[in-house]
Amino acid sequence: MTIGPLRLWLGALALTAGSLQIRTIDGAVLRPLEPAGIANVLFFVATDCLVSNSYAPEIQRLCGAFASRGVGSQLIYEDPGVSESAVGKHLAEYRYQAMPAAIDRDGSLAARVRATITPQAVVVDRRGEIRYRGRIDNFYAALGRPRQVVTAHDLEDALTALAGGKPVAHSETDPIGCYIVPANLRRNP
Repeated sequence: MTIGPLRLWLGALALTAGSLQIRTIDGAVLRPLEPAGIANVLFFVATDCLVSNSYAPEIQRLCGAFASRGVGSQLIYEDPGVSESAVGKHLAEYRYQAMPAAIDRDGSLAARVRATITPQAVVVDRRGEIRYRGRIDNFYAALGRPRQVVTAHDLEDALTALAGGKPVAHSETDPIGCYIVPANLRRNP
């Protein structure tokens, strides 16, 4: 084997599901692409995104509803310059409890799962495969235009299907919110 194919093989090996780790704001190691149960929901959020913040109660409701069914949940902050203490204050202000929270400073996790907006949910199954990526529901018709009534519960439907051992009907939807700065454009503090 020459050095070129070896590097290619090693690069592919590094992209396997188990290769990505991120630390929570408390220092614990998360392996978001390796769920302990049937799936992990990665909620990409930002402290300064009004749309993301408006979803805090719904995110918490969904986490509570599916935890007993083997679905783990993690908050992934896409604020490259935010401090752990600022995230801690955000967690308290929006009453997030008992959810692991990490800062994706270099954007590697967002890039890996192709998250582009906050809020956005990405559901990863125990094989490390993305089963759903997109909006939480259709509360927003467009940026700054909320609906009176939510008529599509996309993430909840995907989680219900997964928990029931069924295929996810709509595996991707278009989220509405604040753009995530791509990893190659980030300046780390």
